[in-house]
Amino acid sequence: MAYTTEFSLFDGHGQRKYLNQEERQKFYSCAGQFPLEARLFCLMVYFTGARISEIANLGVSRIDFSNKTVIIQTLKRRKKGVFRQVPLPDPLLEELRSYIGTLKAHPYYDENRLWYFSTRTASRHIKAVMHMAEIKGHKASARGLRHGFAVQAVMMVPITQVQLWLGHAHLQTTTIYVQVSGTEERAMAEKLWASG
Repeated sequence: MAYTTEFSLFDGHGQRKYLNQEERQKFYSCAGQFPLEARLFCLMVYFTGARISEIANLGVSRIDFSNKTVIIQTLKRRKKGVFRQVPLPDPLLEELRSYIGTLKAHPYYDENRLWYFSTRTASRHIKAVMHMAEIKGHKASARGLRHGFAVQAVMMVPITQVQLWLGHAHLQTTTIYVQVSGTEERAMAEKLWASG
């Protein structure tokens, strides 16, 4: 039996479920105005495209400073213990290094925890940044941020690499992210037109 999916990047009213490039930039800018722990959490979702629960479950030891990556356990697989490695930008790594330094000084420090709040609170942080960025609707969520990451990534990175970063078992799931509209669709068309 072939693998199929009913997923779409648009809701039943034709509204986008993903953040476009402009909305992603607004989210990034607004996240910078939040307290350190909330900001870093939001930026980890922003830069990795990971699911909120995957970032919420990270431990300090999963930040690989020597390879400049984060090692994320893929939580939506039937098989347990599936990990993926996603690169992180240097400025975020520097902030994480400093943040982890402050965590190590805490009397309740646990290297299996990077965040000291629940997944529910993490979701509230994402929503608060979305609110500040004036992003509304279905896309104003961690999932909208993940979808926005994926849409941007498939325009610039080989789709098989995006599949690995997102933790998809099937390439067909990742190909959903080529269903873009607006500025993303225009950027893809301009690449085509420029090629001759």
